[in-house]
Amino acid sequence: MHEGPEQLPVDRTSYVGRDEELAVARKLLATGPIVTLVGPGGVGKTRLAARVATEARFNDGVAFVELADVGDPLLLAGTVADRLGLRDQSARPAVEAVVEHLRDRRTLLVLDNCEHLVGACGEFVAALVAVCPRLAVLATSRQSLGISGERLLSVLPLAAPKADEVVRAVDAERFDSVRLFADRAAAVLPGFTVTDGNCQDIARVCRALEGLPLAIELAAVRLRALSLSQIAERLSRPMSLLTVGRRTGPSRQQTLRAMVDWSHQLCSEPERLVWARASVFSGTFGLEAAEQVCGGAGVEPGLVLDLVDALLDKSILVREEQDGLARYRMLETLREYGHDRLTASGDAPRVRRLHRDWYAELTARLESGWVGKDQIAWVAQLRNEHANLRTALDFCVTEPGAATVGLAMATRIGPYWGIRSLYSEARMWIDRTLALTPADAPERVGALRLHGMFALLQGDREAAECLLAEAEERCADRTEGAYIAVVRGMAALFAFDGERARDLLDDARAVFRESGVLNGELFAAYLGALAAALCGDPDKGRIRLRETIATCERMGEVSYHSLALWALSSIEILFGDPATAKRAALPALRLTGLIDNRIVEAFLVTNLVLIAGDKGEHRRCALLLGAADSMWTALGTDPEEVGWLSGRRRDTIAATREALGESAFADARAAGRAMSRREAVRVALNDTVPAITTVAGDSGPLTRREAEIAGLIAQGLTNKDIAARLFIAPRTAETHVAHILAKLEFNTRAQIAGWVIRQPERRQP
Repeated sequence: MHEGPEQLPVDRTSYVGRDEELAVARKLLATGPIVTLVGPGGVGKTRLAARVATEARFNDGVAFVELADVGDPLLLAGTVADRLGLRDQSARPAVEAVVEHLRDRRTLLVLDNCEHLVGACGEFVAALVAVCPRLAVLATSRQSLGISGERLLSVLPLAAPKADEVVRAVDAERFDSVRLFADRAAAVLPGFTVTDGNCQDIARVCRALEGLPLAIELAAVRLRALSLSQIAERLSRPMSLLTVGRRTGPSRQQTLRAMVDWSHQLCSEPERLVWARASVFSGTFGLEAAEQVCGGAGVEPGLVLDLVDALLDKSILVREEQDGLARYRMLETLREYGHDRLTASGDAPRVRRLHRDWYAELTARLESGWVGKDQIAWVAQLRNEHANLRTALDFCVTEPGAATVGLAMATRIGPYWGIRSLYSEARMWIDRTLALTPADAPERVGALRLHGMFALLQGDREAAECLLAEAEERCADRTEGAYIAVVRGMAALFAFDGERARDLLDDARAVFRESGVLNGELFAAYLGALAAALCGDPDKGRIRLRETIATCERMGEVSYHSLALWALSSIEILFGDPATAKRAALPALRLTGLIDNRIVEAFLVTNLVLIAGDKGEHRRCALLLGAADSMWTALGTDPEEVGWLSGRRRDTIAATREALGESAFADARAAGRAMSRREAVRVALNDTVPAITTVAGDSGPLTRREAEIAGLIAQGLTNKDIAARLFIAPRTAETHVAHILAKLEFNTRAQIAGWVIRQPERRQP
């Protein structure tokens, strides 16, 4: 199974120029595995990389990974894994999961803004290309990665006209810098065009700004307040008149600095303060956070919205919409400028602490409000705030005396770490904050318990035992003791010790119910139901799960609701009938999609494999088996090790293989593996069985040979495998695949596989 291509940065304005660079970048990617776009800030490296990625045709898609907000080299591989859709549950290094995923795929990996992680990026990329022969890497950086095989493409400013090159509009429009200015000016002043009357002033502006795209865009915004001739006149003065900072570095960097300085000077003092203070945010941020972090000390909190609006108007901030809410971000060059101003003012420690306090308060609200109708919104918000949570946690481990707050934060967002399967990152932050927290801090107990649970889920049972033992030794709180008992019960379930699991979970549930801790009660209830069934009392498990499901429905809770339905489906598979099991599994699968819980999704698709097998739906069973295979691979987990239905799974596989025959079974399983995750879930929720083979005379837009190859792609075959199967050269197979992608207007092999399985059943020729 392939995840769809990572969503590329959206161009909110038209793309101007760079045709030659685009062509060169495509050529370099075709001849070597590593290409780095190198150039100064503001020159347009990110947009060029996004354009290259948009136009690239890689059979297995494109993954675009933004690194500007990743401050710790240790988070690099995990961030890439997350962008690839890998939710690695194992304790292995994230780089291993990425390597395993990319090893046989023809994928373009784009790493944007590598300069602050250049050493780590170089090592990471070198490790990938050494064992992933079909992988291509496109990086953007202010300096090279410095590794063998790297090809550099210098991204220069746009061509700007010299003093005597522009007389008429037609002369000016030959230059990309002029066309960029005109395009951005038209966004400010509708109807603006290059004319014989203004072309020389535009040329003067572009020449003064040396063709730097960001500087040109900032200058165009000035048309709201100044005439074109006024802008040209001001920019024609010596640059030293426009800058208040030290003029260091190459000429073009001084030019950009001068342009940003001018934009800064044209801001009011409150706008300058908000610009500087907003630089502490990573990625995007919302208005409420901006009001707390940027307000006060010279900025009226009630005016922050107006000041944000003013900075949007000046193109200092960019507005985005995420999950129906407006959020804001700064281009990296402008954020760095603001950060420099904040540092120079001496106010950085106070503002960074305000940022940390906002996110500490956010995690406290999560802890109290997780179980309820707002859970879906919480998951979306935490996903949007992930970069800021990292920044706040980093403050806690670098600022003396702040670690205890960070430890509490990392523990409170345990549900988010769990749903996203970010076990390794959670354990890293807990480790780092634990090391700096006083030994007698009460926050240590919950952190040790969560650390132990994630270690257990990663199969690191020795570490889990040590962490849980220390948590028990320090625990003086009855509720926290019940949470530790739940994790102990989970460990007993994994070891198939039903009686110990039942006793631990029943006792914990009683404590939670007595204390009114609904989160803990639901946690213990669904696991306890499984333990009861494992002890031979499935009816007790059913009763408890129906009670849990009713509570979740009443509360609008999603996470435990889906887990309880999965547990009920599992009990029905073992002790009931497939129809009842399916009635529980299908709504659970729909619920998991609301919060993107990949591990529960994999469990549920596996349950639907067993249900299809029990109902004699052999082709559907094999197809879903292949889909589940890919889900487990993306999680870095073997279903034989994590499921108490593993014995039934083995029996179902054997029975399905015998019923279909080896060839048909292999074809259907391969087709399931080739589906995108979204397509796999759609098929799992749908009773129809898509066609597996589509090699036919009527093959739509494809030739007979192309349709045959499309069918083999859907079976999971690589170009090399296809060439061997059809007795053709590998290059010929690759050419056919390229033609198929072009005809169907697709970018990935996964899309071809999805198209294949959606076609009506046809006879073989």
